[in-house]
Amino acid sequence: MLGLFRHKRQKPPPTVSVAEGYLPIESAHSLLAAEHRRQLLDRIWQYTALSHAQFTHLYLQPIHRYAEQVQQLPASETHHHAYLGGMLDHGLELVACSLKLRQSYLLPTGAAPEDQAAQTDAWSAGIAYGALLHDIGKIAVDLLIERQDGRPWHPWHGPLDQPYRFRYLKDRDYHLHGAAAGLLYTQILDRPILDWLSGFPSLWASLLYVLAGQYERAGVLGELVIQADRVSTAQNIGGNPSKALQAPIHSLQHHLISGLRHLVQHELKLNQPGAAGWLTQDALWLVSKTVTDKLRAYLLSQSIEGIPSSNIAVFDELQSHGLVESTPEGKAIWTALVAQGNWQQNFTFLRLQPALIWGNENRPEAFSGTVNIAAHDHSTDNQVPTPAPETGSAGSGQSQPQPDPMAQEDADYLGTLLDMFELEEPKARDALSESTVETSTLQPDSPGQTFLNWVKEGILSHKLIINDSKAKIHTVGGSVFLVTPGLFQRYTQEFPGISQGTCQEIEEWRWVQKQFEKLKVHRKRDNGLNIWVCQVEGPRKKGKLQGYLLEKPKLLFEATPVPSDNIFLKIEKS
Repeated sequence: MLGLFRHKRQKPPPTVSVAEGYLPIESAHSLLAAEHRRQLLDRIWQYTALSHAQFTHLYLQPIHRYAEQVQQLPASETHHHAYLGGMLDHGLELVACSLKLRQSYLLPTGAAPEDQAAQTDAWSAGIAYGALLHDIGKIAVDLLIERQDGRPWHPWHGPLDQPYRFRYLKDRDYHLHGAAAGLLYTQILDRPILDWLSGFPSLWASLLYVLAGQYERAGVLGELVIQADRVSTAQNIGGNPSKALQAPIHSLQHHLISGLRHLVQHELKLNQPGAAGWLTQDALWLVSKTVTDKLRAYLLSQSIEGIPSSNIAVFDELQSHGLVESTPEGKAIWTALVAQGNWQQNFTFLRLQPALIWGNENRPEAFSGTVNIAAHDHSTDNQVPTPAPETGSAGSGQSQPQPDPMAQEDADYLGTLLDMFELEEPKARDALSESTVETSTLQPDSPGQTFLNWVKEGILSHKLIINDSKAKIHTVGGSVFLVTPGLFQRYTQEFPGISQGTCQEIEEWRWVQKQFEKLKVHRKRDNGLNIWVCQVEGPRKKGKLQGYLLEKPKLLFEATPVPSDNIFLKIEKS
């Protein structure tokens, strides 16, 4: 590790007598020589897996420039890292933590594996830079910094060249520092680095959004920086870093509106037959069921947990947060007739203010036809209003009155119990040779194998958690336990319409479950049934889970060890 500090002989700062009450200027070498900072640098180097030369250019040189810029300034006045040198410590901790978290992601999301491999170093560096510069704007807008000669110093002047003192500005804007990083990052990241990063459009956009303080637009990069910030802050103020890491990064309200903006601006068709929404001068009308299904699928694809599985619950969340406008009767769902020329059709809608989606951005032209609100049917006051019959490709927006969410959960539970006792296919099917079974699981077009691949990828990317109180996947008895119906419902929520209309008579998750069973990769009970029961005996509650046990855990854990068994679960004997 000592070699990191000897790549280049540094000139010592000029000898200047330091007046009382002022802090001396220190070189980056001196600032980073503290043992705890050397350990952080060593950890950062390990996470990057780069050669010495590469690490020096991409990480150590920017960190040195950062150290020279922030000197011994604190990261806050009274909150976290509120001590001399706190800003430097916080920056290094953020880099180390963000790179550790980054190891669980394949980026850019959705890209081909070869593209992800080619961009690995760029994404790691971009995440590290976003983390390092997360709070640097504070030294520009939160502090008044004075040179020893009495002149004020601003960070855009370049590194400090005289002893200095500082004080916090009263009545400062606590959100301004997030936008102020743009004043400074070119002093930390040199031209070759910026040229390199700008060659990766999605990474470049995410990093620029972080540096502008617009984390809601920065995707995974923004999420990782915020998570790392939570961990560093919790460690410093004596909190629990693990709990900080698990805490919601944003509120459900934030996720809902961000998801709606993404869908409307990038995925949904507007103002035409077959569309999912219509924009008028005073409102945006979104087909309720279509948009809610797509919203849930999008949020799940972004690894966001806690999204209600019931449309009614989503409607309630949107309404309670003021994201959708209520009908005169206080309901979330509107019924309206859309007409243009000779075409007209009834839909059930969510009604939003257009400014919520587009803000100051240019919005599409308003619909040239009409959207006329239907008279309210008071017989439906205690449920979602029933729309008039719909036809055409947008008919998926139809939203029939839905049962109480708890009643739906009870129905699913009953259905699972019935599945446990239904007749199985003839036993002769179980006599297939192991080689035949393994061949059947490798068929690329098998819906069951597609589901299993989704589970495997979800575990690798940490989109699907294991052995947590809310997890749908556990390890127990040396095997892997897939919770039903929860895991199958999660899959169909993320990919609505996966059955492509082949299961009109049963719910989609049940259809996926049947496709999974056809793979014959699960272990059957002694009585020939598919579903196993696990006793849950946790510190706060007891209960039961139903699910499938895999014959071979390595189906999901090829390159990594199978996690230890969940100590709170125990398989019931057949």
